[in-house]
Amino acid sequence: MRIAGDGEEGLRLVQENPPDLILLDMLLPKMGGAQVLQALKQNSVTAHIPVIVLSSLSQQNETKLKDEGAALYFEKSRLELDTGGATLVAAIERLLRTSKVAARKH
Repeated sequence: MRIAGDGEEGLRLVQENPPDLILLDMLLPKMGGAQVLQALKQNSVTAHIPVIVLSSLSQQNETKLKDEGAALYFEKSRLELDTGGATLVAAIERLLRTSKVAARKH
């Protein structure tokens, strides 16, 4: 697992060593999460990586972000109510299984 302090650093880390999955906050310094998502999905090296968006913004953005390539969207305030982040952990496990199955088919 790698953690980036801002959007630019995140993109650099992903380019250097593409991960199996990305948790992306929308409110990042230097380069916002929406810009990072767009850059990831426009790059052939990173376009296939599932991205889970975490945001403190309302779910009004969910449809737009999914249209732009986010695999899942979670509102932070709802996750905080979740017991130990079980919903997020289950989503990560499901996406990792799905992406590994898809990779084997190609």
